[in-house]
Amino acid sequence: MKAATRDLFRRVFSVLKPPPDMTLSQWADEKRVLSKKSSAEPGRWKTSKAPYQREIMDAISDVSVQKVVVMSAAQIGKTDGFILNTIGYYMDYDPSPIMVMQPNLQTGESFSKDRLSPMIQDTPALREKVSDKTRNSGNTILHKEFPGGHITIVGANSPSGLRSRPIRILLADEIDGYPPTAGKDGDPLLLASKRLTTFWNKKEVFISTPTVKGESRIEIEFENSTQEVWNVPCPACGEYQALEWGQVIFDKNNLDEINYTCEKCGTISSEVEWKELFIKGKFFPRFPERTVRGFYLNSLASLFVEWREIVEKFLVANEEKKKGNIEMLKAWTNTEMAQTWEEEGSEIDNDLLYNRREKYNCEVPDSVLVLTAGIDTQDDRFEIEVVGWGADRESWGIKYQIIYGDLDQQPIWDKLDAFLNQTFIRADGSKLKIIRACLDVGGHYFNQGLKFCKKRLQRGIYPIRGRAGFDVPYIPRPSKNNREQTPLFTLGVDTGKALIYQALAATEEGANYCHFPKESDRGYTEDYFKGLTAERMVLTYTKGKAHYVWRLKENWTKRNEPLDCRNYARAALEISGVVLKKKDESAPAATGASRKRRGRQTRSGGI
Repeated sequence: MKAATRDLFRRVFSVLKPPPDMTLSQWADEKRVLSKKSSAEPGRWKTSKAPYQREIMDAISDVSVQKVVVMSAAQIGKTDGFILNTIGYYMDYDPSPIMVMQPNLQTGESFSKDRLSPMIQDTPALREKVSDKTRNSGNTILHKEFPGGHITIVGANSPSGLRSRPIRILLADEIDGYPPTAGKDGDPLLLASKRLTTFWNKKEVFISTPTVKGESRIEIEFENSTQEVWNVPCPACGEYQALEWGQVIFDKNNLDEINYTCEKCGTISSEVEWKELFIKGKFFPRFPERTVRGFYLNSLASLFVEWREIVEKFLVANEEKKKGNIEMLKAWTNTEMAQTWEEEGSEIDNDLLYNRREKYNCEVPDSVLVLTAGIDTQDDRFEIEVVGWGADRESWGIKYQIIYGDLDQQPIWDKLDAFLNQTFIRADGSKLKIIRACLDVGGHYFNQGLKFCKKRLQRGIYPIRGRAGFDVPYIPRPSKNNREQTPLFTLGVDTGKALIYQALAATEEGANYCHFPKESDRGYTEDYFKGLTAERMVLTYTKGKAHYVWRLKENWTKRNEPLDCRNYARAALEISGVVLKKKDESAPAATGASRKRRGRQTRSGGI
């Protein structure tokens, strides 16, 4: 269903269908019971204990609102108020299929056991709807059925869970903890959002404390919303204002009295005086015309935490900063002030990679099990990287080669063929061939590239072209819909780059660690590392969705062919289907003969 059609349905049905007789906050006050297993104050839920929650909860149950974003501090009761209450409301009052997404499956299981199950058992309106004491197909830790709907709990790192079934309500918790890609399948939020396409009255709720500026999902979601900030009236002049850290007054040697200065009249009032007026607090939107409701809250607005606790954490974090440790201040900024932390160096440092090069003293290190290659095609050259792969995708750069020539002429293609057909010698004397290679055919030499690969499919040389977008599968099934009837892979290159950068960030040898040679004749120059790290992943907002994109670094003039080559070489490994284990568990596919003998260790690449 197209977006314009969905918007029309939403407007029509919101008129035909009257607003719900019971809002989410009313349902919670009437029916929700806090469990003694998960709450410091068990018993009947009272929204008055956290008055800022009312408007957010009622926005969630508002049929005219499709998306609600909450960027908040850690201690404002968001799990109970915005996740669990929403589940209870849509279980009891407006039955619907619900998906709860947590950063990973382990967090999802803990949420189900420690928070969801106690709520169901201790809330009479929900208890009989789910047989939570028995385990059957309709009631498991991660899936619970009830009359008219179900709850599915998934991890943002689990592609299979995100593809599971259509949903109407998506509750995405702590979205800044989500990986940029769910395995090889793309952006987890985009994957989950696709499950809502069949519902005109779908609902998305995104909640998180923020993290690093420029990388925070919740910050960019909030920036593209109504941007509503909690305001309370001054005890002296009655002027509404947002609660900001800069207005807090305290003596670090005597924290018994903490005050707040009104930014309007300058009157200094105590914490108690301000909090007595929280019941009159309200959200003020910066962009009221926007359709996405976005709310911001820091810990100063919370009735669950005293300001003294916030100040004490700040003082400790500030002392650690003086010692050179900024992590505590970073955490305080995120979890107490609900603000992103701005830091330099969030991209991969090319100099760091260049300086950690190592001497192999052999053509191919002994831990390498297989070799793959990635070939980037330009109008006047091929750029090629041969990469060695060991157990758990530990990698070794073997050779980076540039072959110049006229791609309209046969000689440069012959040179490429000879390069890919060479034999490499491992430290133990074993001979290794390149088992898979991916040739980029997305430029001006599409047909020539297809013809080249078609004649060499038996050698594992495949044509590929890249497609941007984290919702594009990393390694899809190949298509033969081309003039040469040659299997052509359309790679999700954004996902591939994310996997590469995750590997480049590894600092300890072992799983995913990237080794690079120091020998000067291998092609791993400073320009190579500048090209390998030429891009950075940033968040942007398109058609109502926040998503990651890859962009060249600011003021960066180096080309990114080394990054593309490494991307294609890793894709070649995935296409091969080789399961990489330690040498004593799985021997390498070295030559054509040895691959045949050990064929059971290689699964089909889909050809």
